[in-house]
Amino acid sequence: MRVIEIENGAGPAEALKIAERPDPAPGAGQVTIRVRAAGVNRPDLLQRTGGYPPPPGASDVMGLEVAGEIAAVGANVTRWRVGDRVCALLGGGGYAETALVDARHVLPIPDGLDYVQAAALPETVFTVFANVFEAGGLKAGQTLLIHGATSGIGVTAIQMAKAAGARVIATSRGAEKAAAARALGADVSLDAKTDDLAAEIAKAGGADVVLDMVGRDYAELNLNALKAGGRWVVIASLTGSRAEIDLMRIMLKRLVLTGSTLRSRPADEKARLAAAVEATAWPWVASGAVRPPVQATFPLEHAADAHRALETGDHVGKIVLIV
Repeated sequence: MRVIEIENGAGPAEALKIAERPDPAPGAGQVTIRVRAAGVNRPDLLQRTGGYPPPPGASDVMGLEVAGEIAAVGANVTRWRVGDRVCALLGGGGYAETALVDARHVLPIPDGLDYVQAAALPETVFTVFANVFEAGGLKAGQTLLIHGATSGIGVTAIQMAKAAGARVIATSRGAEKAAAARALGADVSLDAKTDDLAAEIAKAGGADVVLDMVGRDYAELNLNALKAGGRWVVIASLTGSRAEIDLMRIMLKRLVLTGSTLRSRPADEKARLAAAVEATAWPWVASGAVRPPVQATFPLEHAADAHRALETGDHVGKIVLIV
């Protein structure tokens, strides 16, 4: 099979090269997927530059989400059959013609979605569900503040929050992105380049949950934005991971500060999360309420161009490789 490898193990986008490897064979509890499309995510950029190595046992090939058909089924797998249309969350191995995955981390593609749309779902939907709804405890009628609202995670979070009956305050950089977030359903959409974020968030009533992908530069903003009993969930730190925080304010407002990564979670935990996502979030996908936009697609052999497109930060939604 063809895969994308990182020349010399780490480097710029130009280091991404087509290579050939043996087709994987599924073991007990595993399936292989004939990959038709693979999502491109920011953790892939970090892995390419040497900052996010795969967890033990995972493929060193990048790619955390794919869509395609079941190619082969290992022992003890009863749900899936060869030819089933599926998408899956991976620990690695998505930038390839065939992906090996724990059968419990596979979900059916809802009717009406093509492979490109389906490949844009697993990493983002799982991440938003785990962090906004489980860790953040977002409920109908509450307000979610999303920073980086036009990223792949951000556009999914807007749609999932609205599907759950919550209000959304979105921040993004530039008038076009603010308009895109509003079109996706954000109740208040702010331009971080021109708006006074603190004043506008306060005018909107503050937030019960903050989904933070910015990190250090928005620490003070988040403390001010959260209502009493609010939850601040960190899933990335694009401006830095170290921030000075007044712990007394966390105490007085009864705030919860938490965060997580998805890739390193144990297989059993990912299986539990997959079942929860299928029960709660997959009906939103099937109904069309959650349908993250795809900004651009690239052939597998042009993975370097896909990484460059993601690095610019100009995208709204997802970037997907077609295999």
